[in-house]
Amino acid sequence: MIIKFPEVAATMRFAGLIKQSLIDYPDEMAAVLFTRGCNFACPFCHNGHLLYKPGRKTGPDLGMDEVLDFLRERKGFLDAVVFSGGEPTQDRELVQAIHVIKRLGYLVKLDTNGSNPDILAELLNGKQLDYVAMDVKAPLEFKKYQAACGGRLRPQDFLSVRNSIHLLSESSIKVEFRTTVVPALHSPDDLVDIARSLEGAHLFTLQQFQPENALDPALTTVQPYTQGQLEEMAQACAPYVQKVRVVNL
Repeated sequence: MIIKFPEVAATMRFAGLIKQSLIDYPDEMAAVLFTRGCNFACPFCHNGHLLYKPGRKTGPDLGMDEVLDFLRERKGFLDAVVFSGGEPTQDRELVQAIHVIKRLGYLVKLDTNGSNPDILAELLNGKQLDYVAMDVKAPLEFKKYQAACGGRLRPQDFLSVRNSIHLLSESSIKVEFRTTVVPALHSPDDLVDIARSLEGAHLFTLQQFQPENALDPALTTVQPYTQGQLEEMAQACAPYVQKVRVVNL
């Protein structure tokens, strides 16, 4: 089923903009839009300044008109727009904002924690997404996942995450699953468990933990795994997914 979107003005607001990036949308020159608010509070999050509840004002935001003016000026130089956060699917204006940007001819990538499969399905069914990167916080065991989400994980959220994994696993667009690897939360066996739950996925990314930017002060003194250790974990995950890679944020 193809969803038709109403032709109304988009009014979404953004916490910030990276005007050009070569790393957020692989092989494309992209602008990155950051949304405010998240339903999780992952202790290792490095965007803690974006996690306050929607509606609380802490600084100037970018309006949609400003964003669209910028994107029109950069058409031909930029190829794609990435929606990141925070958690973009928490914003009720997301669907319409993506629709408007798609009409400008841009590729669209969504970064998400997978907690809103209904919005994800709506965007996929409407052919509004070209790439989705979903964070898989921990092995798919409720208590481990809850700890990795800072305690903010209800049973229905956990079910939503699992539904999003299934939905994306069945999708024909580019999909990346990724885990920020934190020694205090993830053992090498945990990473293999995650990869096994993603069996057949096109891409599984292991992201290096950045302790200096961690939301939880207790993690700022945690020594990250070495590059060599992450590479060993990637090799252990390789039998379960088509491609596994290690990246430093």
